[in-house]
Amino acid sequence: MRYSLLLNYSEAAGAEVPPEVMQETMAAFDVYAKSLEASGVLVGADVLQPTSASTTVTLRNGSLQIQDGPFADTKEQLGGVFLIDVPDLDAALAWAEKCPAAQWGTVEIRPTGVYFADGAWQPAS
Repeated sequence: MRYSLLLNYSEAAGAEVPPEVMQETMAAFDVYAKSLEASGVLVGADVLQPTSASTTVTLRNGSLQIQDGPFADTKEQLGGVFLIDVPDLDAALAWAEKCPAAQWGTVEIRPTGVYFADGAWQPAS
């Protein structure tokens, strides 16, 4: 079953992180990603640029609206995603617990649809 590990944390706090701590964090993520890959469960991973680089698109009453910046002003932002393929939720929980982001933010685990059929995303069989 595929799960997305959604890494949520405060972007503002990241600006206050000393360079040596940032290097340690990057090294921890490198080890984590390599362990996911070595175990054969890693499907993909993305690190997102800051929300200030985002553009939001909405279509209301036939009118396209484009806004620079994030959709909502929130305390935590989605900063990255690991897509994993594991047997069950317990295995996904075990990988989420090992994720460095769990130490200062939250790791949301969400089942991921892998194909579209009958008007809805369907999970892997």
